[in-house]
Amino acid sequence: MTLKDLARELGVSTATISNAFNRPDQLSPALRNRVLEKARQLGYSGPDAKARSLRTGRSRIVAVVLAESLTYSLNDAVASEFLSGVAEVLDAHGHTLLLLPGRGHASQPPGSGNIADGFIVYGLMPNNQLISELPPQRPLVSVDFDIEGSPAIHIDDTAASQHIAEHALRQRPKRPAIINLRLTEQPCNGRITPEHRFLPHSSTISRARLNGFYTALKAQGFTPEQVPMWNIEENTFAVCAPVVEEILDQPEHQRPDLLLCMSDRIALTVLTCAEQRNIRVPEDLQITGFDGIAEGQYRAPRLTTVRQDSVEKGRIAAQMILGKLPMAPQELTTELIIGESCP
Repeated sequence: MTLKDLARELGVSTATISNAFNRPDQLSPALRNRVLEKARQLGYSGPDAKARSLRTGRSRIVAVVLAESLTYSLNDAVASEFLSGVAEVLDAHGHTLLLLPGRGHASQPPGSGNIADGFIVYGLMPNNQLISELPPQRPLVSVDFDIEGSPAIHIDDTAASQHIAEHALRQRPKRPAIINLRLTEQPCNGRITPEHRFLPHSSTISRARLNGFYTALKAQGFTPEQVPMWNIEENTFAVCAPVVEEILDQPEHQRPDLLLCMSDRIALTVLTCAEQRNIRVPEDLQITGFDGIAEGQYRAPRLTTVRQDSVEKGRIAAQMILGKLPMAPQELTTELIIGESCP
């Protein structure tokens, strides 16, 4: 059964059949229902998507190029919120979402993303190979980092980090410290030493957040040398926990009394490990996070954090790719949330 066969059975044009499946607003509800019911009876499932793609040059597929594996991205609260925003817009406009992992993609067939009409590149890529393989003539938007020649969607990470650090430092901590997220060029899941080199500003939002922390610390008389730093390689409890345990197991007179964390997941790991050691929060240790994920606001003590609207980032990126918004850089606002972890 083909589109032409169904049109002949119903005595209508092929355009009417096509509209019934692809542009329902072009038909009366009664006519569309008649077409769909007859199609169901005769076993016709709709116009061939592959043929339509060849004919129109459009697949109605938008690809999101993820910095991480699919498993990590779907489990990470921030990434899943972002993908939710993208999917919301694509659903509303009849498009399909294709996910391309930036890590562990070697097994994917070469050019597997070429079918997409446009690309959203999310987060710090482990290398530029996947980006260089994308069709250059298709629209591309980056989120949380920059790609030359393409619009980017950001928050002001430096200002947001400075704001939360200024709040935390009003308590006059004696031993502040920082836990970064993917700051070093070489993998490092532990204490950062002078031998470690940092990733460039263009590659990671961690540099911008660190600048904000340093500005606030400097205003209170702390130099970078006085503030120890640790690095986390992956924003998961399993990877964070060994580093956090190393920090909290120091002698009390050396242990930080303020930890500025670059993500809520890191901060929540600190909270859990502190509770296991009977370290009181905020009396013995104050903690700040970054992201504003729901989990940090549901548990006690609630996290002091910066909330960024990751869902809205996804909406804006998808709207740009679909031509619903201009392809222009955007900077979203953030909100400082004061919780009990650092009142």
